[in-house]
Amino acid sequence: MARGKPSIAVSEARGVRTLHVGGEAIQSSMRLDDPYALALDYTRCMMGFLLFHPEPREALMIGLGGGSLAKFFHRKLRTAHVRIVELDARIVGAAREHFALPPDGERLSVEIGDGAEALEPECCDVLIVDAFEDELHVPRLASSEFYDGAFLALREPGALVVNFMDDDPKFDLTLQRLERAFGGALIVMPALYDPNILAFALKGSPQAIEWQELRRRAEQLEARLGLPFTRYVSRLRAMNRWTAAELIISP
Repeated sequence: MARGKPSIAVSEARGVRTLHVGGEAIQSSMRLDDPYALALDYTRCMMGFLLFHPEPREALMIGLGGGSLAKFFHRKLRTAHVRIVELDARIVGAAREHFALPPDGERLSVEIGDGAEALEPECCDVLIVDAFEDELHVPRLASSEFYDGAFLALREPGALVVNFMDDDPKFDLTLQRLERAFGGALIVMPALYDPNILAFALKGSPQAIEWQELRRRAEQLEARLGLPFTRYVSRLRAMNRWTAAELIISP
């Protein structure tokens, strides 16, 4: 183990391989019989952003873990190029060796570096942040400055996807920062089973979307990707503003 860095361990049980960073907490999981599937509920729910931005072209992911989302993008979203920035080279090594992360190629690239330094104006149309430190958000990746940079990094239309734990003590404060950076265009969705809340901050989106249109998109995405998007639509009613006719995205 590198000095001063958290330990990295890999375990297996009941056909699932799991990555642990800094203890027993699960960082990533992979089904041995289907390495490209999203084994964890919260990762499946993170794909809910497709309800608002169905055809991503350039995705930037900050934080790799076992590479579950990167692999899903690579296998299922064939028109998207995925760039991943991971701070710890040991995690990249573990993902390559134990979690079937494909080699770099035309549609997938992995870099060792600080994700906060990776943002450039209009460098992507989807930005995914799933980076934790001692089970809390990396502070630099939850700052007002980072979210302002994220807004500028996105092309229009674009989406920032952020994973939160539902007991995050700074959840409300961090959401306020997201709202300010994106002019209030923020949708949050509780995961179906895991103790996570997913935030989708949108750039260039309409102020509202009709439920009928969201259900139409959900049915198409569910048929194409095999994830329960119709259930995600129902979950959107839990924590957002809405009327009987539409989901309100921004004031």
